[in-house]
Amino acid sequence: MDTFLPAFVMGFREGLEAFLIVGIILQYLRKSKNESLRKYVYYGTIGGIVASLGIGGILYILSKAIDRMDQVAKLWESGSSFVALALVTTFIYWMIKHGRNMVSTVESSVSQNLSAFGIASVAFIMVAREGVEVAIFTFAGQYGIAALFTGIAAALVLAVLINHSLVKVNLRMLFNITLAYLILQAGFLLGYGIHEGLSALGSLNLLSSENPLFIKAFDLSETIFYHKEGLLGLPMYVLFGWYSKPEILQFIMQYLYTGSLFYIWHRQIKQEARKLNSYAQ
Repeated sequence: MDTFLPAFVMGFREGLEAFLIVGIILQYLRKSKNESLRKYVYYGTIGGIVASLGIGGILYILSKAIDRMDQVAKLWESGSSFVALALVTTFIYWMIKHGRNMVSTVESSVSQNLSAFGIASVAFIMVAREGVEVAIFTFAGQYGIAALFTGIAAALVLAVLINHSLVKVNLRMLFNITLAYLILQAGFLLGYGIHEGLSALGSLNLLSSENPLFIKAFDLSETIFYHKEGLLGLPMYVLFGWYSKPEILQFIMQYLYTGSLFYIWHRQIKQEARKLNSYAQ
């Protein structure tokens, strides 16, 4: 239950973006009277999905094999979390920089690649990018496959309704909400990686239990803020990546990372607002 919402939101957000991108490409081809290239959009989309599933399958098999290695498993989980975090951070940064102008960004890419191979490549890269992000985040966060695919299915239904003009949705607000959630989950991933890494180093006797790195920032595990069962702690854990007994290093790095990404996002919004004001004047 505690990983359902993160997995659902991840699948929904990335699935919706991928499906909307495919819709934007198809609409652009129709408007530019290049409908003969539509089939290559589908080829690229299928290729992107297959590539994503392939990478997801490899990561799944790898994680299952590592899980049997006891102490090494925690060290591996920590290391893989940092690798996943690096990749996810680049995806989030791209969203912050280009997500608000997704339509123009996609149309620009399509207009510069108006050929069978070019269109298939654009569709493949954009769909695979979203799919690989889901696979990496799911692998590092140990999210449930059922919740993930439930989110993707919900995204597909909504994307179809939007593309057929059956529903109207404020996509900017929707993407902003889900992007904020992904930033919080990425911060949690960093905290998780640090915590598991310290735990693994302690288990392997590479760090003594007296090492200052194990000093806790606070301990609220006996209160309602306990992140596994607490009345407030559990929902905070699900929604914000809250941890009730973090090491000082874990606590500082997790929220410094989260705050930095929110600051970059806020600065990007202000820059875009200034540009709009200058154009208006």
